[in-house]
Amino acid sequence: MRQLILDLLPDSPPSLDNFVAGGNGETLAALTGWLAGVWPDTSFCLVGEPSSGRSHLLLASDFCYADAAANPSLDGVSGEAALAVDNVDRLDAAGQVALFALFNQIKAGGGRLLTAAPQPPAHLALREDLRTRLGSGLIYRLRPLTDAEKAAAIAAQASERALRLPPEIIAYLLRHAARDMRALSALVVALDRYTLEQKRPVTLPLLRELLTMENGA
Repeated sequence: MRQLILDLLPDSPPSLDNFVAGGNGETLAALTGWLAGVWPDTSFCLVGEPSSGRSHLLLASDFCYADAAANPSLDGVSGEAALAVDNVDRLDAAGQVALFALFNQIKAGGGRLLTAAPQPPAHLALREDLRTRLGSGLIYRLRPLTDAEKAAAIAAQASERALRLPPEIIAYLLRHAARDMRALSALVVALDRYTLEQKRPVTLPLLRELLTMENGA
């Protein structure tokens, strides 16, 4: 059953186009401009709580990606011309030394460093010289989507697939499914495919079946 839901989920890598901005239009526009070279700043820091879309945008940048939550020492990370480091607040002492050196190397080479954290660099428990470097660039905050924004995005994505999702179905999804927009978008696609496979309309029992399979029950 678990494999079935995995087979139903689409392979849709994060991109700037499939990022649901909600009230983050200004931040998305700033990042897009920076990636296009509109501003010369070496670094760009995305600040936001979990599920606000930080990781999505770092992966969408097409920069060499490193996650300090999984690799706090940044082992094996080199001074790429375009480097994205997620969860910089999770860097250990060695990782902080490494990122400081990488920042200087990237700046000297005219490259770009994109980072993400839950708080602005000045408020992170990092060594002072690294906080100063990260704080010298552009800093933009991402706010999580409201339930109303998520509901509107789900309805729009369903409409694009000619899938009718009554309000009660969307409300149930928001209460019982994963909260991040990427997972919700994947479930819309999975729900569309599952209704076609089962030849049944979208109902709460059918949605519960799909969510049960997703949870491995």
